[in-house]
Amino acid sequence: MTTATTQYKERLRRLAELMLAVSGESVTMMKRNAPEQALKLKRQDEWGVYLEFLKVMFNLTDRLVALHIPMKDQMAFMNGLEDAVTQQLKQVLEPAFGNNADQMEIVMTIGTTVAQSRQTYERYKFLISEDSKTKSEMFRDFGEKVADALGAAGNAQLSSAATLCASAVVPALSSILQGQAPPSQEPSQTAPPAVGTATEQDKSTGQEIKLVSLMSSVSGEEVETRWGLHPRFRDDLTPSELQQLTKLLNRVAKILGERYAAVAFSKDWASWHKAGHA
Repeated sequence: MTTATTQYKERLRRLAELMLAVSGESVTMMKRNAPEQALKLKRQDEWGVYLEFLKVMFNLTDRLVALHIPMKDQMAFMNGLEDAVTQQLKQVLEPAFGNNADQMEIVMTIGTTVAQSRQTYERYKFLISEDSKTKSEMFRDFGEKVADALGAAGNAQLSSAATLCASAVVPALSSILQGQAPPSQEPSQTAPPAVGTATEQDKSTGQEIKLVSLMSSVSGEEVETRWGLHPRFRDDLTPSELQQLTKLLNRVAKILGERYAAVAFSKDWASWHKAGHA
């Protein structure tokens, strides 16, 4: 174990627990949003959706590490995170494979997940702390992969739900990397918490989750503006409240989408492009 890994051992453990808990809860959220597809899912398919969430969280953590961990320790830190997630999977997920499961299979699975995460998402250059067109594109790509893994390719609602689940965990990841106090409940010892539960219960973090998301993106000469709700927030609304909110957000999307289009095709558009750690 390297000096850097030893120094950050507690943070690595908490990150691994959070990533696994959020991945598990996110799969549950996706199944609730697609009950018909959920009935057809085999355990192998559900495992594939779980790994899609792990892939994007490895990438998001890597981007946040660049902001909170000294450069000299960053590579060792990410290697340590891979080991920490592997150890947690051995403890938490091994029963799903049976008592005689080969633990080397779990090691290889996480190694492959990390490699695929880099191959899929490192090409998107943006600062995790800022909103940008490229950041929206990456999350949209991720959402589409989750919908496809669920057997519902092209389902915009599922894509938006997956995007919101992934983006909601960023404040919690950032808090752990900054060394802030962990939530009172540990994901490995209790049922996986809902996305954002840690930040809602632990008021000391000063962070909030995103309940409503509105994104605009430009492709060629077309501008697309989409909005979405956090799945848990959507479930808490009555049909009447959801109808009213939908009407309001459609109006907001129209106004902001038109403004975005005006800016996107102006001469100042070039200044909106940002590149950062991948």
